[in-house]
Amino acid sequence: MLRLDFRSLILPIGIVRMVEVLLTCICFALAASAVDTATSHWAWCMFCWCFCCFTTLLIIILEFTDLNTKVPISWEDFTMAFAMLATLMMFTIAIIYPEFFSCPSCSKQIGASVVSWLCFGLYSAEVWLIHKRPGETSGFLTTVPGLLKILETFVACIIFTSLSPADYKVVPGTQWCVAVYSICFVFSLLIVFLTIAKLSSIFPFSFDKAVISFNILAVAMYATAVVIWPLYVFDGNPRPNNCNPCSWDDLVVVTSMTIINFFIYTGDLAYSVKIVFFSYRGQE
Repeated sequence: MLRLDFRSLILPIGIVRMVEVLLTCICFALAASAVDTATSHWAWCMFCWCFCCFTTLLIIILEFTDLNTKVPISWEDFTMAFAMLATLMMFTIAIIYPEFFSCPSCSKQIGASVVSWLCFGLYSAEVWLIHKRPGETSGFLTTVPGLLKILETFVACIIFTSLSPADYKVVPGTQWCVAVYSICFVFSLLIVFLTIAKLSSIFPFSFDKAVISFNILAVAMYATAVVIWPLYVFDGNPRPNNCNPCSWDDLVVVTSMTIINFFIYTGDLAYSVKIVFFSYRGQE
């Protein structure tokens, strides 16, 4: 029998989520009604507003109907992972959208930019509320390695939105870099999915050690991309004088995010090794 939990709507986290749905919907409507060029950055912003709006609404409905207790996933991990991902999405949108689409006379774009900052604040508050809620801090994705996995996939998404086929299809070296971004993204996303779905225990080997093996491979692959990508894309390619902004800036974004993800994977590897090997040895 379906049980309605009205208390979930009046709790602070429930109120925050309802306001999030309203504001992300407003952002989407403002940006959709504005006359903007449909670039990859515009598509990324529209996707993030739409994704956050509908996923937050889904979470509200599932908790209101108490169906969240019936889903075969770790609800704690799922809500924390989404809240963190949404926080990162709103932060990047609040920077990217006004940079590429706003102007002094663009009232709709300015409105969408301001409301995006409000969404960022709300999703940050949701992360804090979930973390402080009793009984909701035991999931893998609320630990440092789990949070780093979310961050790795998010940074990869930023890289993908900044890539242009013309930048990497000509040279095999840049094609290798895109392969690195794609492979590491898919496996990081798979680890997050297996954790949320509670499927990590079905493997006949240690899942933690498999994750460490992947992290070693990811660090090595990203190390090559850190060197190869800027070497090929910036060689004989200075910044154009009339770039304000232009596709050359996207190359800088990809380079910066590659370096950042390299350090994230390195930190993830170091922390995972510490937990799996040294913590277990200390318990023995």
